[in-house]
Amino acid sequence: MVLKSTVAFVAVATLAFFSSAPQAEAHSWADCIDWKFKDPKKPSWNDNGGRCIGYARRYPVSLNMPFGTQDKIYRYFQQDADPRVAIPCSNRGDGYGSNETRANPVSEAYGGKFGRLTVTTVGDTLCVRWPAKNHAIPQYLIDRYVQINLSPVRNGKDITQIELLKNTVAKLDFANCMPGADIDHKACGGCFKVPRRAPGTYLLQWRWMLNQGQWYSSCADIKITK
Repeated sequence: MVLKSTVAFVAVATLAFFSSAPQAEAHSWADCIDWKFKDPKKPSWNDNGGRCIGYARRYPVSLNMPFGTQDKIYRYFQQDADPRVAIPCSNRGDGYGSNETRANPVSEAYGGKFGRLTVTTVGDTLCVRWPAKNHAIPQYLIDRYVQINLSPVRNGKDITQIELLKNTVAKLDFANCMPGADIDHKACGGCFKVPRRAPGTYLLQWRWMLNQGQWYSSCADIKITK
């Protein structure tokens, strides 16, 4: 079941730029998986508008990089166009902050120099944040969106992209961004309700379509307690 975001609603993202538009440094990625607003009545994705209590896999919090600059460590990951062979999560090797493959145990991808694991419950609201990276300019918006896939794992391994596509729980508006002149580092995000699942650890995939068939992904483990 596809659920509406509490902050952003179904399906709009962005087209690649024409020559007259600013050029992006990189494409986008998930920055935070569990963003808590300082004032829920005035939701803000900016750093001073809330805090992150759950991150994507191996998110390099100890580097203290300014928001939206993690493209410098290749945080973004473009998948193969064919979902039958596409790798769900970045496998850039051991590069600090660029590897999003599943850890064994899962806890090794969180804590210490990495961000915290997301712990949530059925019915809770998860708010996911990402940088615009120049791809949320209104005059170029068409039917592009962020897809949230949520699935159990098997035998300690992530499932395939094809299987993940059977577990889409939300579609979010990529261009739900904060106002401001810095279109590269605008903070964006969307929220969804955690669907009914048995307690356990799940793979959450943030998957964004830039152009038709051109997908970027970020991965996180989330623990559902009840």
